[in-house]
Amino acid sequence: MLSLERQHAALERQRLFVRWGRVMQVVGMSVEVMGLETVMGDLCLIERDGQGNLPAEVVGFRGRNALLQPFGDLEGVGPKSLARTSSQPLQAPVGMALLGRVLDAFGNPIDKGGPLEGIGRRGMRGTVPNPLTRKRIEQPLATGVKAIDALITCGKGQRLGIFSGSGVGKSTLLGMIAKGAFADVNVIAMVGERGREIREFLERDLGHGLQKSVVIASTSDQPALVRLTAAKLATTIAEDFRERGMDVLLIVDSVTRVANAQREIGLAAGEPPSARGYPMSVFAMLSRLLERAGASSAGTITGFYTVLVDGDDTNEPVADATRSYLDGHIMLSRDLTHMGHFPPIDVSSSLSRVMTDIVPTEHLALATRLRSLLAAYEESRDLIEVGAYAKGSNPIVDEAIALRPRIQAFLRQDRSSGFPFAETLACLQETLQGGRA
Repeated sequence: MLSLERQHAALERQRLFVRWGRVMQVVGMSVEVMGLETVMGDLCLIERDGQGNLPAEVVGFRGRNALLQPFGDLEGVGPKSLARTSSQPLQAPVGMALLGRVLDAFGNPIDKGGPLEGIGRRGMRGTVPNPLTRKRIEQPLATGVKAIDALITCGKGQRLGIFSGSGVGKSTLLGMIAKGAFADVNVIAMVGERGREIREFLERDLGHGLQKSVVIASTSDQPALVRLTAAKLATTIAEDFRERGMDVLLIVDSVTRVANAQREIGLAAGEPPSARGYPMSVFAMLSRLLERAGASSAGTITGFYTVLVDGDDTNEPVADATRSYLDGHIMLSRDLTHMGHFPPIDVSSSLSRVMTDIVPTEHLALATRLRSLLAAYEESRDLIEVGAYAKGSNPIVDEAIALRPRIQAFLRQDRSSGFPFAETLACLQETLQGGRA
């Protein structure tokens, strides 16, 4: 007669794993399984020779056979390996005990803080809120970065994209925002990063900001499904904090790597490519993921999503689609980086779509004036630099030239400093004084 423990274990196996299938073929990172009764998004386990079970997710079907994408290495999986489905989907750890912790894509701690205690669990699939239940964005969220707060003002519940080529300085800017933002909690997803950069970001860029943050890290060597899951986990954790009535800052670095992960999954499942090799599931996934952020009746999720622009082309498919989904964009300039101008924000090309609704008239007037001076200077830059511009030809250009050093000083900021919102506005007003001829 079986012991009570063995009976309990047998019942658990029977309850959780009731449907079986057999691996027919493995192509790339796609596993085709025959006889598996399942649906899209189900969590499955594939048995491996002497290496334990490999978790995988159902991403498509070929006829009556299921196509699975693994969460790990396929070594040990072969024809006739068994696969089974689970009635329990992936769940995210949630709760205040997550603050200060660094997690992997499955919510397991990878820091030295020990096991997670005092947490709950929440399904990771999430739902997009009803648009009529969303609160309007009415209050600014100070980031501590003068150029953003003064000229591209972000609101609580807004979603902004940071568009940048590689090596321009986006990670350092994200660290400044995470440390200086007046949010209750930060949730930071580092998707597809080089392993070296994760520790550098935590220690050099984020620093003491980790105390009010939850960091989810997924490195570039991990399978596409793991990288995609990291972004979903971060969004789920942010949703839980929002339901607790908190103002959450959600940072996903980067959306491009999330899109590339979905592209790998879609192509492996046999989906035909469309725009520059991206299947349509990429854009459907992006819209669902980004729409989960925003304001609700309880709290807010303010999202900063970085976009790596291929060859500094801001009109490539992922960048173009992401810009259309978001409520504004911050463009980083490689030329400014080369000149030692930090943060390298191209103010003239950046825009916050809610700024006019959340700042006072006086603030908006100052920001508009500074933008117009930048535009006037750029329009006459060639004449000014060769000495062909005659003073007095254009009063606006004259003022732009006179205020140029002040404006450049205002837009620069040391990466270790943060400015309260009121101080930023005072600096903006002081910068624009005394420039008229």
